Formats: sequence, structure tokens, C-alpha cells
Amino acid sequence: MGACMALCSIASCASCLCGSAPCLLCGCCPSSNNSTVTRLVFSFFLLLGTMVSVIMILPGMEAQLSKIPGFCQGGTTIPGIQNQVNCDVIVGYKSVYRMCFAMACFFFLFSAIMIRVRSSKDPRAAIQNGFWFFKFLILVGITVGAFFIPDGTFHNVWFYFGIVGSFIFILIQLILLIDFAHSWNEVWVRNAEEGNTKCWFSGLLFFTILHYALAFTAIVLFYVYYTKPDNCTEHKFFISFNLILCFIVSVVSILPKVQDAAPQSGLLQSSIITLYTMYVTWSAMTNNPDRECNPSLLSLVSNVSTAGATPTSSPGTVQWWDAQGIVGLVIFLFCTFYASIRSSSNAQVNRLMQTEEGKGSEGFEEVAEDGVRRAMDNEEDAVTYSYSFFHFHLFLASLYIMMTLTNWYKPDTTTQAMQSTMPAVWVKISSSWLGLAVYLWTLVAPLILPNREFS
Repeated sequence: MGACMALCSIASCASCLCGSAPCLLCGCCPSSNNSTVTRLVFSFFLLLGTMVSVIMILPGMEAQLSKIPGFCQGGTTIPGIQNQVNCDVIVGYKSVYRMCFAMACFFFLFSAIMIRVRSSKDPRAAIQNGFWFFKFLILVGITVGAFFIPDGTFHNVWFYFGIVGSFIFILIQLILLIDFAHSWNEVWVRNAEEGNTKCWFSGLLFFTILHYALAFTAIVLFYVYYTKPDNCTEHKFFISFNLILCFIVSVVSILPKVQDAAPQSGLLQSSIITLYTMYVTWSAMTNNPDRECNPSLLSLVSNVSTAGATPTSSPGTVQWWDAQGIVGLVIFLFCTFYASIRSSSNAQVNRLMQTEEGKGSEGFEEVAEDGVRRAMDNEEDAVTYSYSFFHFHLFLASLYIMMTLTNWYKPDTTTQAMQSTMPAVWVKISSSWLGLAVYLWTLVAPLILPNREFS
């Protein structure tokens, strides 16, 4: 009897994997709206690929694989068995490039397929919301094929794809943070108006001061460790200019006219944006190939002596894990998860992110005879988010992960090393400027275009 029940349970879960909609009639998945479940599963695919990339790039992984008898070329052998696997490709930065290339191709394919899907009645919506087992097989197949791509110019070309995609993704991260800050402020202000005013406003004040204090501390540390009295002019400019821009947007956010036109604006949002801008500034400076202005490169490039003249660029052995990379991964995970579950009332952010949460039909939980709650299709009338843009967002996220895990270093196929480059510095810094411009626009747009709806 127990075996029969287990088989029935497996068959029920199989309908989730192979069905035409995600868990609409399956009790093995959590109760939620159709649109939310789909985004979470696709985000899980991205997270799974990220975990594989992290494992492949762990220090010493190639040495450990070489110890497996009969596996790696040039490694431990077994008499009569020829080692066939090139472990230099399946670990290190090459593996990260190939894994992220596979994820990018997977999400770009779905982005193209899902263009202009208007409701779940579209036949393509069934592909979006179901057949998870087959989609997983497609991702695995693309990944396997990616590892057979010849070295050649692949890594150099894909590096520039990563640069452009990461630039756009940083802007999307900033938009999501703006939306999160608006939602946070809106909920806490509403709670304060409903009761216990002191508690909620004290919380808003505490976190606002905390964010500004962290940002100010970061600025001081930047001037101490990333500038020199007679050198590092670019760093001095980056820090000072971004400080001025953050001060401007903070002042603008509390101007009386801005508050009247956009009551949801405030210092909490500005403090979060300021802190994120300081992170992007720090991340940019850690990619400066001038090691005198970037002390962190002394630990990143281990085989270059610090004595003597400081070259502008020098290849070396890369230490993949550093503080800014870890912080970048944490922010990435937060923004990806938030993009999967967000339900924003901010019209400006919804337009930028191609989501209109209010357009979908209401999703009510259906309780079956066995008492199991089942997810409901809340997109019969209209989709609650752009399927195509969501996949494009994950496509850009795949490129951002690739650049983050490799510290934005450029592959040098002639020396089989990685090099830090100034283009990566300027891409990050320019993205911070453009991100602040986007935030400033969300503040002043209601004033400039009073006849349009922005709330």
C-alpha cells in the first residue's frame, strides 16, 4: 500500500514537471499564483547554474579532478584506459564562461519565443508555465554543447557581450532597489498612519541614518585606501562626483514641490540608492589595473611582485573570491528573488520593468475534495508581467554572473591568464551615473509631466 501511495505521489509531481501549466492541478507545489510560481522556477534554474559555476571556479578544483584515475588529460591514469577529459576547460574561468553562455542562450531563446504573449490563453503561455522537465533537459543539452565550443576567440568575444549585458543589468538592479525602497517606505508609512506612529517612523529614521552612515564610512575608506596624494586621479573624481550626485538626489527627494507631486518619495529611498552607488563605485575601483590605486589587486594577482614600477596592466593568477564579488552575488540573489515575487504599485517602475500587476485577473486558491490547496491561473484576462522581458532580464543576469564570478577580468588567450581592464571600470561607473539619473527622473517626472499618472 505504501509503495502504491508513493507511486501516486510521484505521478502527481510528474504532472507538475510535464504538464501544460505550473501546478494548477498539482498539490506537490506550494499554493501561489500561476505567475509567481513560474518566475520562481525560472529563477531557480538561474540559481542552479550559478551554483554550478561557483563549484567549477573553486580554487584547487582542477587539482582534485586530476586525482580521479582515468579522468583528466595529464592526470592519474589507469592502465589500458586513456584519459579523455580536458579538465582545463571544465573548471576555472572557461567553465564559467561556458556555463553562463548556456544559461544566456536558454533565457534568450525563451525571451524570443514569448514576445507579445498577452494572456494565458495564448498557446505559448503553456510553454512558459509548464513542461519544466523538458525545459530542464533543454538547458542541460545547451550546457553540454557549450563545453564543446573551441577556445579560439570565444572567450574574448563573450567577454564584451558580458560587459554590455552587465551594464544593463546593473541598471535593472538599481530599478528593482528603487521599487523595493518605495514599497518599503509605503508600507511603513501606512502602518504608522494606522497606529503606533512613533515605532514605525522611528524604524524609518533608523534605517535611513544607518544607510547614510554606511555610505559615508565607505567614502572615507575609499579616500584612504583607493587614492594617493599624487596619483589615482580617476578614483578621486569617481568618489567626489558620485558623492555630489548622491547629495543632489537626496536633497531633491525632500523638496516641497517634489513631495507634493510624489508623496511616496523620501530619504529612505535616497539612502538606499546612495549606499548602492557607493558599492558600484567600490566595485569599479577594484577593477583598476593600476595596483598602486587598487590595493586589492595585490591579493588578486598573486604572481606579480609589488616592488618596482607599477604597470598599467599585467596578467596573473586570479583569486576569484573577494569582498566586492561576494557582495555583488548577495545583491544579485536579492534582486532576482524580488523580481520573481514583486507586486508593485509604482507605475513608473512597472513601466520600466514591463510589469502591470493590476492587469491580471484575481488568483483565488482552489481547495480540492482532498483538502489540498492548488494554485490558480491569474492570467486568463491579461499577463501580470511581460514574459519576454522577464527572460531578457534573466539573460542579462546570466551575463552579470559571468562577469562577477570572474571579477570582470578579461581573458588573455595567449598567456592563459586574466587581466583587469579599464573598460570594466568605466562600464560600472557610467552605470552608476545612469542609475542615479533614472532615480532622479522618478522624482521629477511628476513635476515635468503633471498630466500623466505616476502613482
